[in-house]
Amino acid sequence: MSNIKILTYPNKKLRKKSKKITKFNKKLKKITSNMLKIMYKYNGIGLSAIQININKSIIVIDTEKKKNSKLILINPKILKYKGYIESQEGCLSIPNFFYKIKRFNHIYIQANNIQGQPIKFKTKGLLSICIQHEIDHTKGKLFIDYI
Repeated sequence: MSNIKILTYPNKKLRKKSKKITKFNKKLKKITSNMLKIMYKYNGIGLSAIQININKSIIVIDTEKKKNSKLILINPKILKYKGYIESQEGCLSIPNFFYKIKRFNHIYIQANNIQGQPIKFKTKGLLSICIQHEIDHTKGKLFIDYI
C-alpha cells in the first residue's frame, strides 16, 4: 500500500470509465481495504478506484468525523434523485482546489456490497453529495467539469 499514489489532475487516466466488477473475491477485499487506508491517510471522505489507477467500479466513503462509518459500494448507480443542494467540494485528485457545486440532494442508490449482494438505499445531504462525486469518477468525470 505504501507505494500507491493518488492520480492527480490532469492525468488522463482519471478520465477513464471504470469497468464493472464481476468477481467478488479476496483480491477485491484487498483493493477496498487499501482504498480505505489511502482515503483516511489523506483525510478524504471518499475515493474511487480509478483515483489510484485501478480501473474498476469501486468507491469507498466515510463522511463521519470519527471515521467509523465506512461504506463500500461496488458498481454503484443512481436510480432516482430529487431536489438540489449546493456545497463546497474538493477532491484528492485535485489538491487544494475547492468550488461550490450543485448536486441532487436526495438519491436512491443501487450497488453491490463487498460480498456481491445487491443493495439499495436512499440518502441525502453530505453522503448523497459524496456518492455522486465518487460515481462521477467511475464515469471519467471530475467535479471541475461542473464549473
